[in-house]
Formats: sequence, C-alpha cells, structure tokens
Amino acid sequence: MNREIVVTLLTGGADAHYAFGLATALAGSGAGIDLIGGDEHDFPEFHGHPRVRFLNLRGDQRPDAGFLRKVFRVLAYYVRLIRYAAAAKPRIFHILWNNKFQTFDRTLLTLYYKWLGKKIVLTAHNVNAGVRDANDSALNRLTLRIQYRLADHIFVHTEKMKKELMDLAALTADRITVIPYGINNAVPNTSLTTEQARQRLEIRKGQKVLLFYGHIAPYKGLDYLIAAFRHVAARDERHRLIIAGAPKNCPKYWELIEQGLREDVEAGRVVLHNRFIPDEETEVYFKAADVCVLPYRHIFQSGVLFMGHSFGLPVLAADVGSLREDVIEGENGLLFKPEDPDELAKAIERYFGSELYTSLASRRQQIKAAAEERHSWDLVAQLTTSVYAGLLQILSPAGVDAGVSDAPKVPRPKDTRSAVL
Repeated sequence: MNREIVVTLLTGGADAHYAFGLATALAGSGAGIDLIGGDEHDFPEFHGHPRVRFLNLRGDQRPDAGFLRKVFRVLAYYVRLIRYAAAAKPRIFHILWNNKFQTFDRTLLTLYYKWLGKKIVLTAHNVNAGVRDANDSALNRLTLRIQYRLADHIFVHTEKMKKELMDLAALTADRITVIPYGINNAVPNTSLTTEQARQRLEIRKGQKVLLFYGHIAPYKGLDYLIAAFRHVAARDERHRLIIAGAPKNCPKYWELIEQGLREDVEAGRVVLHNRFIPDEETEVYFKAADVCVLPYRHIFQSGVLFMGHSFGLPVLAADVGSLREDVIEGENGLLFKPEDPDELAKAIERYFGSELYTSLASRRQQIKAAAEERHSWDLVAQLTTSVYAGLLQILSPAGVDAGVSDAPKVPRPKDTRSAVL
C-alpha cells in the first residue's frame, strides 16, 4: 500500500472557490487533505471523499449576527483551531488565507504551528494587501515580514509578485514558487444559454452588456467604470452595465456610488444587484454579459478574471499588477490605462468594434479551453506536491516520513456541480 503526502489546508474562511479547486486537485494527485473551513467551504464533493477530510471549525459566519455572537464565534473558532493543530497528524500546514486577526495569525499563531513541528507553506495571493486597500502601516509590514520569514515555503501567482516578496521580506528565490492561479471550477456551469440568462436580467437582444462582478471596494475602480460607461452610453444607447456584488467595508464610497447610479438604474441602463451573489446564480451574469470589466486601481491578480475566462467571457482589464500576463490583446480581452475614464471608454468602444465581440459566440469556447490549459489545477497540484515532498524529504513515491498516509489511490472524483472541473 502506497504511503502518500497529507497536508492541512487552512482557508481562513476566505475564497471557497480557490480552496475547492486546490483541495480536489491535490486529492486527485494522491495527497490526503485536512481542509479547515466554514459553512461556505462545505461542498458536497468533500463528503465521503476518501482523500479529503473536511473540518468545519468556523461554522456559520453570517455578517448580520449581533456583536456578542460574532465575538463568541471568533473566539470559539480559534480555540477549535488551536486544539486541532495540537493533535493534527499532517506535518505540513498550508495557509491559504489568514484568519480575522492578522497580527495574531502572522506572529503568535504561526509560531505556535512551528513549535508543534509543522512545516509552514503559505500562499501569498497578495504580497501586501494594505497597499491595495490604502491602509498600509509599519505594523502591517512588520507582521507580514515575520510570517514570510517564518514560512518554510511561499507560493505566489506571478513573477512580479515573487520579486516584490523577495524585496519586502529579504527572501531568497528558492523559498518562493510561482504557480498559476487555478481556473474556477467550483461554480456551476449548466446548459443555461445567453438568451435565457439575458431574459432573467431583462436585457433585450442586441444590447451591448458590460459586467462588473464581485465585491465592491475603492481599489476596484467601479467609480471610473461608471463614468466611462456614461460616455459610451451617451453615444450608443444600446450599452448596458450589470453591477453584481456586495460593497465590502466601504460605506461612504458605496453611498456616493449608489446615489450617482439612481437615475441610470431607474432608466434601465444599469442592472444593479448590490448583494452577495450565490454560486448557483453566478453563471447568469457571466452568460448574459458580452464582456467583463476589471477597472482596478491596484491588484496583482484577479479571481474575477479567471471566473470570466472559465465561462469563455473576454475581459477589459486595467493594466495594473500582473494582469497583462493573462490578458492577451484581441484573443481573450483588451488592456487599458488605469484610473482614466476616457481611456476605458475608448477600450469599450474598441472592444464592441472588434472581431472578438462580433464572433463572441464561437470565441467563448476557445477562451475557456486556453484558460483551462494555462491555469490547470493539475499543474498547480503537480508544482505544489513537489514542494511538499521536498519539505518532507520524500525521495520516492513510497515516502519516508511521518507526514504521509496509507490511504489507497483512487481516481479524481468528477465535479457534479460544474462542467468546468
């Protein structure tokens, strides 16, 4: 019986889609997984899976709970997490996201894992999110450096991120591995057609539909997208803008946005769904749209970009961070100068005059297939398990370390929730 790598994936309660993709890919490659999450990570594919043990330590994290309830559930979660770590068999703890108290997680909690003898692997989706969110501080940078230096290995998604991480934490290149951002395979992709999706959103045939999807925050640039949209809509009344997503920790910013949108919403030029969009509704927006717009002010990589490409939808992306590494002009989208409504308006008009738009029905499958190949979870799993094996000093498939398991090898399960997996 083969003895395989086992690892604990710590989600921090964030990005259930990424956690799903990574966990199923690692399990499919032969690794055993303890997945620590909450209700939002409780996918049916995990139940009964011979290689995935889902541990719902977070439970319900609804934001409408009272203050005392929130305090209790956070404290209860940390107690459960600390108890789990003390008895956990996996020798590798892979942190996908930190928990709510970043300073504690980056320092004392990571030190606790190290004291227990765990090998710490960290995925840095953002090298320093404080810069992106305009709330960076000396304490933020200090605690980031501490966690980065404590980690045995770190994954980033682009070479540009790797360089910034090396500069921030004074790390050598061999401690950092660049892996693709895996294509979204957790959101259902049914037989729903573009026509049916548009009917649900009351969008008529022939209208030119732009999509802004995901959390709303100042760094995402929705304000200047709206300004650009008004420029193009004034010249061509067929343009429509869908805004689908909930504001996140930006009440004043959102109040200004919402007030400014009132007339456009009433006139039907803007479809506004400012709420959390559940997985089962997501495909409606990406199938109804002609293009997804990413008007970021600051970002390294965007999960929305890969969500769009998983549905074969082109993107218009601000030329920030590493987005140009995945946006190929004329093939899967266009780039534009960030924070400039005039340049974005020109990009919108350029797109709707391009062959990418006029042949969109046939190009969708090409975009989807290319994204699945370049951002394959199988490739992510291969690179990730290679790092795990190195940390555990596993020299052969048989394994030689206490961080391995005797679970039998089984085929990767088919994802019944999505045709993309």
